[in-house]
Amino acid sequence: MPTSLPHIVEECRGVLFVYSDSTVVRSENPSFPVPVHDDGSVEWKDVQFDPINNLSVRLYKPRHVTSKLPIFFYFHGGGFCIGSRTWPNCQNYCFRLASELPAIVIAPDYRLAPEHRLPGAIDDSIACLLWLQKQAAGFNSDPWLLDYADFKRVVVSGDSAGGTIAHHLAVRFGSTSGRTELEPVKIKGYVQLMPFFGGVERTRSEAQCPKEAFLNLELNDRYWRLSLPIGANFDHPFANPFGPDSPPLEPVELAPTLVVVGERDLLTDRSVDYANRLKQMGKPVEVAEFKGQQHGFFTINPWSESSAELMRMLCRFVEEVGVRSS
Repeated sequence: MPTSLPHIVEECRGVLFVYSDSTVVRSENPSFPVPVHDDGSVEWKDVQFDPINNLSVRLYKPRHVTSKLPIFFYFHGGGFCIGSRTWPNCQNYCFRLASELPAIVIAPDYRLAPEHRLPGAIDDSIACLLWLQKQAAGFNSDPWLLDYADFKRVVVSGDSAGGTIAHHLAVRFGSTSGRTELEPVKIKGYVQLMPFFGGVERTRSEAQCPKEAFLNLELNDRYWRLSLPIGANFDHPFANPFGPDSPPLEPVELAPTLVVVGERDLLTDRSVDYANRLKQMGKPVEVAEFKGQQHGFFTINPWSESSAELMRMLCRFVEEVGVRSS
């Protein structure tokens, strides 16, 4: 009897291919081959934070720094399956963050699914914050961080899956013991850019999402199938903050949080519901909706007017949490 050759059963953005024999193949090319706009005003370099898993961060700083700057984390998106700190869409966005906030921007990588299913990405992100704590405490500190970073004024942000990571970090460190673990680092705020949440029950924005959308329902579900633990459904706590087995969020001492949503994004209803539930608990959460915008508009085109509006909003947020920290 002839044996069928392995064939592709899952594909993500032309860079991740899963075959019928469970082989995983990744392209070395980015999914978004856009030009890098580097005008020389921002310096960057890569620094390893996890030698065991060979994970690094990309650090950015304005070329001319006259005072200590806040630290702004940016965890990239990609449904926990694709993406990298090295991709040009990520780099363009980080250039603008470093220049306009201004800030020391830290863009970490994390292990990706399906080779490393959740909680791999969350564990790596926790490890990255604990690495920053060691940097602040003087253990083999990178000179950029030691000389130019204000460890007491840290904002943790991420887009899509990175926004979900920001949520889990807020829960992980949102207590007296969590804050003590990070000292002298102080997280003063979180920014969730179109966070990638899931659930078994469809929302209106999911059910009505057009197939031609940048993030459509088919791709959304594929990401969750590949990234959640085998056998888990979309209500797993990694995906749904309010699922039947998710830990209660009332005890979390949440730092000021900005949730950014796009009117045309499949994830809008989940993000708005998430923010509204937290506000009902008395948490300091703000929602900003961008009319007419789809998922990831700020990395797809970081130089658009909507991206400029988002940057002004982030500047205000960083300034506000800085004032609150004094």
